[in-house]
Amino acid sequence: MVSEQQSVAWSLSGFGDEIDHDPRVQVAVLQALGADHIEVRSAWATNVAEMSDEQVARLQGILAENSMSVSAVASPIGKVDVSEDVEHEVARLRRVVEVAKALDTTNIRVFSFFHEGREPDAVRDDVLVRMAALARVAERAGVTLLHENEKDIFGDVPSRIVDMVESVGSPALRLAWDNANFVQVGVRPMTEAYETLRPYVDYLQVKDAVMETGKVVPAGHGDGQLPETVAAFARSGYAGFASLEPHLDEAFTLGGFSGPVAFGDAARAFRSLTDAAGVVTGR
Repeated sequence: MVSEQQSVAWSLSGFGDEIDHDPRVQVAVLQALGADHIEVRSAWATNVAEMSDEQVARLQGILAENSMSVSAVASPIGKVDVSEDVEHEVARLRRVVEVAKALDTTNIRVFSFFHEGREPDAVRDDVLVRMAALARVAERAGVTLLHENEKDIFGDVPSRIVDMVESVGSPALRLAWDNANFVQVGVRPMTEAYETLRPYVDYLQVKDAVMETGKVVPAGHGDGQLPETVAAFARSGYAGFASLEPHLDEAFTLGGFSGPVAFGDAARAFRSLTDAAGVVTGR
């Protein structure tokens, strides 16, 4: 356990649309759990990549009224097949950048492309071309792309993730770390991923999963080595966001849902781990 003198502070956030479609409900629940940040993936059942200027302005107003800041925009960029034309995702990213700037965040979550029917090695060059193009947009815009280790995309296992980040070689391409997603592709996060990937991680997404079934469970209740992960990131001096993405009710291609009660359960499970590691979260 980290002593009180050595404690570190993380900013607690969460995927608001896992709570409710209504951003006012999202904010209320997150604040009740001690969070003063929200990760925006959708509001009023509209994904960030599809929001109108009017919706963005309305959301911005709600967040400002409640003194709620945005930790990241959880975009769907790169969550398409690698056969999609490069410019398709570049154009979508440009729009997401506009949304992120309106919501006053520089963090944008991205993915490294599905490749149905093709082996990862066969699509490597195509993926790198696309990720480099996205990184150039991010560099020019002054934002950071946070690649999530989602299952079934090119960057799902540590070896390909580090290959991608190092090959693109852009300061605008960093990593969002997700323990449950590692478990779902047969990777034990601390044992097989931490040492390789930690230098590139700028953001924590919090969920856990059971190795045998892939079922998502509250933090510390699965095989994602969450207690060890929290302790290791604390020892390393990590002082960024921890964003709750529980997926406790359902999960689907572009997101998941938990509801207010299960989301609260997930937050309390995570708080027990951070307390044990001497990490201060929330307000």
